[in-house]
Amino acid sequence: MKKLKEFILKSALKMRAKTLEKMLNKTFTNSTSKTVISSTETMTLNTKTLEVIETVKNNVKDITKTADNNPQKLIDYIEAQGTKVYKIKNANNILQKINEHTGFITELQGIKAVYVNILTGQGIGLKSKPMFIISDKQADYYMLLREFYLWYSMNMKLSGFDFKTQEKFKKYIKNSQNASFKGLHYSEMLKIKEAIARDKEANEFVMNLIREKEGGSNAFGKMTSGGANI
Repeated sequence: MKKLKEFILKSALKMRAKTLEKMLNKTFTNSTSKTVISSTETMTLNTKTLEVIETVKNNVKDITKTADNNPQKLIDYIEAQGTKVYKIKNANNILQKINEHTGFITELQGIKAVYVNILTGQGIGLKSKPMFIISDKQADYYMLLREFYLWYSMNMKLSGFDFKTQEKFKKYIKNSQNASFKGLHYSEMLKIKEAIARDKEANEFVMNLIREKEGGSNAFGKMTSGGANI
């Protein structure tokens, strides 16, 4: 059973990596202004941003050494920083109704905020704070770590986590041909690229960590499609 779970996890990470790479290499076109942003377009990758990205990677790697593959230690760290972690039965099925998934939930607004606020017993509010919603069962360490990495990146003030950008990103990753993206402004396209980059950074961190622990550069060579939830 353990080997099957690991296989499913690796497969999910590999499929996610392929999707994100394809998205980053895609050309965004603004039909209104005829502005085009290709994969070679520079985002907000100035020296400061690159330094923060590297700091996130190094800090989270240090945290994993003390976590010692224990998901509860990650949860304890998250809560110690003031972010709530809610364990809810059938969480993934419940969250799918609003196009969210188990793990790190960025700030939500409107009806989605009302939904998660009621779900987590916070009353009715048109805004929700960043939080984690996971299954009431034992969390998968590596999938939780991927979400932890995103949360840490947001706390380090990296771009791509604001509500509007995240909503566009989620719709885009679900359907890259969505017609509603044809009229995006230049700044909106760049923000989506930032969100994609953050997701890709988290994904690559976990994949590299698994490779290191398995001690093989071709650890993902035999993967096929699959999925995993927290």
